[in-house]
Amino acid sequence: MKTRTYLISGILFLSLITTTLPAQENQSANGYIPEVGQQGKDVVWVPTPQELVNKMLNIAKVTPDDYLIDLGSGDGRTVITAAKIGAKATGIEYNPDMVALSKENAKKEGVSDKAEFIQADLYETDLSKATVITMFLLPEINLKLRPRLLDLKPGTRIVSNTFTMGEWEADQEVTTEENWNSWNTAYLWIIPAKVGGKWKIGNVDLDLTQEYQFVRGIFNPGGKSQAVTDGRLDGSSITFTIGNEKYSGTVGDKIMKGTMTNESAGSKSDWIATR
Repeated sequence: MKTRTYLISGILFLSLITTTLPAQENQSANGYIPEVGQQGKDVVWVPTPQELVNKMLNIAKVTPDDYLIDLGSGDGRTVITAAKIGAKATGIEYNPDMVALSKENAKKEGVSDKAEFIQADLYETDLSKATVITMFLLPEINLKLRPRLLDLKPGTRIVSNTFTMGEWEADQEVTTEENWNSWNTAYLWIIPAKVGGKWKIGNVDLDLTQEYQFVRGIFNPGGKSQAVTDGRLDGSSITFTIGNEKYSGTVGDKIMKGTMTNESAGSKSDWIATR
């Protein structure tokens, strides 16, 4: 598994954004104009380029069935773009002037019925109902949020502009073509089900170890240990291999079940594992 580490101080971050991004052309009815690089509660404000917003929502496969929460929503562009797709979307923003501006922008775009903006602290916001969470936060904030994100419902999609989640490897990484020299990378993580621990397939022990979306373990038929390899979670879907047998299925709280295929023997059968 690859690991990428970012070490960025507030000063360096500010110098990067002030030299690589144009001034934002936003103005609220009361005359408030946000400035790129202005200080927020935890980060300075930098608008995500629209082409990257589009890419982030694309890799998250946002549909009208989704509920998106944008953490640090700024001028509201990610929430508004999601609302235009038909999704219900909420922006969490600490600066009340930015919240007011976002509401005006949503009204101008005709999506006030789908786009909501709340002045709140992202650390205190309930994220449990979201199916998609977007963010453009610093690495240390991502890491602070990581435990809460991993406790969300399996299958919830997390998308970040530029910054990663430490050793939690992204499920997908994409870049934009238009904005190739600055803020052009998006990372997607899909919250995995929790499968670590002891299971039984029939009367046989299956002991699984989980590291984020990756799974390994030991299967003990007849007292002869076999390695569980190539284990991978995609939300509540799981795949793994034991010898020549390839398992695929879905994960519940107390049960996993699916199909086992042995290509060398040309056989296929159902399997069930219980905690």
